[in-house]
Amino acid sequence: MRVVRTIAELKTELSRKKNEGHEIGFVPTMGYLHEAHLRLVDRACQENGTVVMSIFVNPLQFGPNEDFDRYPRDIERDKKLAEERGVDILFCPETKEMYPSPLSVTVQVKEGTDVLCGRHRPGHFDGVATVVLKLLHMVEPSRIYFGMKDAQQVAVIEKMVSDLNIPVTVVPCETIRENDGLAKSSRNVYLSEQERRQAPALYESLVQGAALINEGEDRPEKVIEKVKDMIEAKTDGEIDYVELLSYPDLKPVESIEGRVIIAAALRFEKARLIDNITLEASRKAAAAY
Repeated sequence: MRVVRTIAELKTELSRKKNEGHEIGFVPTMGYLHEAHLRLVDRACQENGTVVMSIFVNPLQFGPNEDFDRYPRDIERDKKLAEERGVDILFCPETKEMYPSPLSVTVQVKEGTDVLCGRHRPGHFDGVATVVLKLLHMVEPSRIYFGMKDAQQVAVIEKMVSDLNIPVTVVPCETIRENDGLAKSSRNVYLSEQERRQAPALYESLVQGAALINEGEDRPEKVIEKVKDMIEAKTDGEIDYVELLSYPDLKPVESIEGRVIIAAALRFEKARLIDNITLEASRKAAAAY
């Protein structure tokens, strides 16, 4: 595995691979790798001749009171995990390499950001879209891989790629979970023992919401009420939101039909957890991801 820290080095390595006829698979991350990141690498290895992973904690997507400075980092551990899993090129730029001067042009996401996490994090998805667009220009991959735990992020990136005619395929991958259902996340390390025991209730509540839809419930407010009641009964955390929207448009629905997302965010003392289920609403059993 080649570890590169500058855009020039990255371009040189990628030029060599592309000249050899390799398709490039790209896995962008903020590091502190866990199994969900590595499953994205597995998928990328299956579908491409060369796999690039980036590790960059992007300051543009953190608000003034968010956890940029304390976001978990362990680059030596990440290098080892990435190499063992099959990453060919690991791109680890410093902030000055990505943003050598204040940006005069950024991406502004106009739709799909006033719901879910976007409602509580103004400017967050502008920062995500800006850094992903920069990375796409640097790597020029055939495919880019994202986990569906961050389903709103996936929807935003898919729309950006479509709207701006970027020649890349966005590959959404299923959420990877602990044995008890908790979605794997770098921020799970901040949970206390008691919070960790309670945390699986977030996913359990979403499963119950999906089951209600599968049983024929078509009123969004009833599903949301069910999810909220279960979270409040089983955790001491504070609910940031529970929402049911169309997917990937992320629009409110009056009646549940077609592809929808049930999503929730739960705030504990030092960790904010998000999770979701997308499903095809019909009178038959729905397929959930």
